[in-house]
Amino acid sequence: MATRRSFIKQSALTIAGASLLSKDLFASAKPATESLGVQLYSVRDDMKKDPLGTLKLVAKAGYKNVEHANYVDRKFYGYTPADFKKILNDLGLTMLSGHTVMGKQHWDEAKNDFSDSWKYTVEDAAAMGQQYVISPWLDDSLRKNYDDLKKYMEVFNKSGELCKKSGMKFGYHNHDFEFEKYENTLVYDHIITKTNPELVVMEMDLYWISKAGYDPVAYFNKYPGRFPLWHVKDMFAGTKEITEVGNGTINFDRIFAARETAGLKYWFVEQDVSKGNIFESLKASQVYLSKKDF
Repeated sequence: MATRRSFIKQSALTIAGASLLSKDLFASAKPATESLGVQLYSVRDDMKKDPLGTLKLVAKAGYKNVEHANYVDRKFYGYTPADFKKILNDLGLTMLSGHTVMGKQHWDEAKNDFSDSWKYTVEDAAAMGQQYVISPWLDDSLRKNYDDLKKYMEVFNKSGELCKKSGMKFGYHNHDFEFEKYENTLVYDHIITKTNPELVVMEMDLYWISKAGYDPVAYFNKYPGRFPLWHVKDMFAGTKEITEVGNGTINFDRIFAARETAGLKYWFVEQDVSKGNIFESLKASQVYLSKKDF
């Protein structure tokens, strides 16, 4: 545990520090399972400064799949879909999924149609070879206005139809606010029950649902097959802060034992914050998970 304590005390990684990382930093990491991926939000600051260098470090860490968290003006981290896809391919990485918030501005009620910007989101996701287009947020107004939330679930279904035309599925990623009361249920349950399971999937964030005080396995049993994507991150005892997978209190053995009930297909390590070197944090999670039969 001394080794873990030592890297937790390190200062946050800068891009200059990243360039000085030893070439054998990830030498001890075992090859990840085929389904092991990483959400690039974990390294968002580094992706802004040096996307190519950062992706090289992600690949060296043993991750095979990625999920993006930056799509602006029809570009991924500043690259066109074709250029970004080539970069990933050259590094042996596959982008299975991506996060782009589908806000109210993407739906034109007067035209009963999506904005061009959302249509481009789906089009470019398909060009990247994604299987999923995930919206990771709900506008505050939707969470506080029941009528608006009810109407917007139909927009979710329509987005599912749009994605289906390109061979993909639309989905929603939770935080903890979805476990607030909504009429006689919870916001999260409303999202699940008011969307078509053939069109809309759930990407469950195991940390946020656990922090909210709810059991992921109970949701798998309640809504079997609705959770093909997971975000895997751990919760530190006491403070409930995000920590490396295997360094906290979440029982991943129990959760992964229910993967078939959940309908799990792919999962991504995500570490929103790190008290030390984010790449060493991702390495620690990869090493822990590679020893598991997940």
